[in-house]
Amino acid sequence: MTEQQYHPDGVDDLSGVNQEKVQRAMRLLLEAVGEDPEREGLKETWQRRVPAALETLTEGERESAKPELRAFDTGGDAVDVVIKTGIPVYSLCEHHLLPYHGVAHIAYRPDGAVVGLSKLARYVRWQSRRLTVQERLTQDIAAGLGDELDPEAVRVEISARHLCEAMRGIETATETTTQATVGELTDNERRRFRSAVDSYE
Repeated sequence: MTEQQYHPDGVDDLSGVNQEKVQRAMRLLLEAVGEDPEREGLKETWQRRVPAALETLTEGERESAKPELRAFDTGGDAVDVVIKTGIPVYSLCEHHLLPYHGVAHIAYRPDGAVVGLSKLARYVRWQSRRLTVQERLTQDIAAGLGDELDPEAVRVEISARHLCEAMRGIETATETTTQATVGELTDNERRRFRSAVDSYE
């Protein structure tokens, strides 16, 4: 193998991923498990596919990739709690580098302005694309929306299944639910949120 096979620039300013190090690491990993990195079917894996995948899967580490949560005024009309359910979540467990996936549900009470509903899904996707654990991801989404939207209250709930449980360890697919709140929803808002989540499920 020659040096020219590696990414010539090392760290890509846009991707934030050191292509050369990923290529070297993946080649060593394949050799460590008894595979031939040069065999048909694997050459593109370590040279191109895994570095490209990691570029996408760690996008949440880069501020430049964060979606803009531009809020807009509702024209003076009072806005009640906004509830968005069933937002897809795909992330990587930092303990085993295996995926976990599920859905996020969000409720927030705006303070005079609201954000486009599609932006909530984009924000969850961005936050999810990093090495993390579900508990921290839930907190990060709630805190991040609190900072970005400056709402009166935010509640985030994530339910997910972890491949580190399903494919190793107990080898059973169970669902884990985590919740985080910034500010305080009213009792009525909490009931409405719970009803919307239950209806989704």
